[in-house]
Amino acid sequence: MSMHLHFRAVAEAEIRDDHTWLAAFMSEAWDDHPDEYAAGIAGSIDKVWNSVNDLYAAADLLHADAGESWTLPIYGGRPVPHGAGADPSDPPLMILEPPGVSQAADFLATVSFDDLWDVAGAAISGICQDEAQAREEFLGHHGHLRGFYERAASAGHAVVKAVWA
Repeated sequence: MSMHLHFRAVAEAEIRDDHTWLAAFMSEAWDDHPDEYAAGIAGSIDKVWNSVNDLYAAADLLHADAGESWTLPIYGGRPVPHGAGADPSDPPLMILEPPGVSQAADFLATVSFDDLWDVAGAAISGICQDEAQAREEFLGHHGHLRGFYERAASAGHAVVKAVWA
């Protein structure tokens, strides 16, 4: 089974705080994911997004000033509750508002992937057969997230997140 955490940057004024509407918006965005990814307004991480979060959690050990910033790229944002009459199969959704997007972008721009990997890499690569391959995969996720959040913050956008199974 394939699972993805899907990120979509969007102007906050364009977001309806309604789970049914937002699920439809994100579903359409998922259908357009290759084009939106190429445009830099979307991203996704397959089944390993929890491990990417674990990588960022190493910032607590490395930087006393990291605070909660490390939680923003993956799980940051407020959940959008299912409303009355919503389809229970609709994905879990979160909205990270523009100030949080800026904080996530700042964190990702300043944190050292190498330092994070030195602290958390052994535990993370334990889920893979090849440590070098795992490092490259996670470096790729980090680079994409850094660019994605930088562009979203520069545009003053929010980030909507959905989990697709």
